[in-house]
Amino acid sequence: MKTLDIIAALLLVVGGLNWGLMGLFKFDLVAAIFGGQGAALARIVYLVVGLAAVYQAMGWKAIQRRWAPAPART
Repeated sequence: MKTLDIIAALLLVVGGLNWGLMGLFKFDLVAAIFGGQGAALARIVYLVVGLAAVYQAMGWKAIQRRWAPAPART
């Protein structure tokens, strides 16, 4: 599951950077790379980033438990 968590986190970084560029410069990097907002590849990227956000939101508590450091043994 850690691999899926890492992939989802990376996709969320991509989405966050894209929104940051949109907010600052009105520049959609995903659309620029994949041929416009309506292009099939761009729409797939938007969809996958959205699914990553849903995955992260639904599994937040479980992700925190998986990544929590093990308690120290005395």
